[in-house]
Amino acid sequence: MDPSIYTAATGMRAQQSRIEVISNNLANVNTTGFKRSRAQFEDLLYQTEQAAATVNAADANTLEEIQIGRGVRLAAVQRVEAQGPLEQTNRVYDLAIEGEGFFQLQLPSGEVGFTRDGGFTLSDQGVLVSRGGYTVLPNVQIPQDATGISISPSGVVAVETAGSSVATEVGRIQLARFTNPAGLRAQGENIYTETAASGVPVEGFPQEAGLGRVVQGYLEGSNVEIVQEMVDMITAMRAYEINSKSVQTSEQMAEIANNLVR
Repeated sequence: MDPSIYTAATGMRAQQSRIEVISNNLANVNTTGFKRSRAQFEDLLYQTEQAAATVNAADANTLEEIQIGRGVRLAAVQRVEAQGPLEQTNRVYDLAIEGEGFFQLQLPSGEVGFTRDGGFTLSDQGVLVSRGGYTVLPNVQIPQDATGISISPSGVVAVETAGSSVATEVGRIQLARFTNPAGLRAQGENIYTETAASGVPVEGFPQEAGLGRVVQGYLEGSNVEIVQEMVDMITAMRAYEINSKSVQTSEQMAEIANNLVR
């Protein structure tokens, strides 16, 4: 069969993968702390029709190789770690990170999860937990008689109790950052886990060692830009269409060649 059909088919598969990535971005346009992804591609092997040759040896004139490419493949799907917009919620336990860093969660498997979703709440024991019930690390416990709670940009959790107007520190939130945050493995539930590609986490307090600040009463929105995704979708659709046209053209040429023997 004509190799051009297979070559065009790789292009169609690549654009289908791109559409899947774009669809996931659009599906998570309202997901707290979501980071958009983009598909990246690379060309496949080349078939050498004619090797480089030297003619007129005295002048050392060299003719370049004649190569024909055999398609494209998906090389990577990379997250774009740009800051999402901060959306005010006025909830005491809603926290957003402005700058670098991730909140740390204790997962049931024993691993530590990392998230930009600061939509926290309290457990029945007064412990700060995520929406999924995972404990925020380090453990922060709010007294049952607390009447006022404040969380500073540097992560200090202070509470006021009945009969006292002086705030008392009960804990401090720590963040973690990575050399390559795009290398984290997405686990769902807005949670990532460490991989060899991400490097080991560097822990610290907010506003220290290059980490961002914590903003109470806000959540970080998705960094998906709908207009950009729609433009990318149209581009992918046109590329898919033109590759399908290559398949049709190759088939028509093969049909013409077959008719020559009739």
